[in-house]
Amino acid sequence: MAANCYLVFDEKSRETIIIDPGDEADYIETVIADLGFNPTSVIATHGHSDHVSAVYELKLAYKIPFLANKKDKFLLNKIFPFSPEIDKNLGQGEKVKIGPSELTVVETPGHTPGSICIYSGKDKIAFVGDLIFKDGRVGRYDFGYSDKEGLKVSVAKILKLPGETTIYPGHGEEFTVDDFGT
Repeated sequence: MAANCYLVFDEKSRETIIIDPGDEADYIETVIADLGFNPTSVIATHGHSDHVSAVYELKLAYKIPFLANKKDKFLLNKIFPFSPEIDKNLGQGEKVKIGPSELTVVETPGHTPGSICIYSGKDKIAFVGDLIFKDGRVGRYDFGYSDKEGLKVSVAKILKLPGETTIYPGHGEEFTVDDFGT
């Protein structure tokens, strides 16, 4: 599906969260086993199939919760004959723990109503789903449920992060806030 899946982990505890597992759950499980990680949750930045198709299988394999913004539940219902239950709604300011560290949820609607980014100010990293991309593009807003003006506000919110913040998009290569659009 040419989508990025991320494993964010704590080096000491080996706890990991799985972000945007779009497909190939077996491959993701193999990588996790090879690295000796202990998954604690699976997170979707938004409800499109190329970011969630492996959620159900990983949730069952590791008996871990699925975290996402419930505003995208309708998208999950369109994708799956039975949609994976969102065990915890991730809204603005929510914290996701990994070992002693915390990541913060930033609501960034526009591409979808429930689009979120996962941010660590300490590590200066942000997982942004389909909000923005290295080449200066932004996520699609031509879906009936998308909001072009909301997307502009969300992009501006992320571009206010420190310039050295590394952005990990849902597709393509990472870049920094300072690199956006250059």
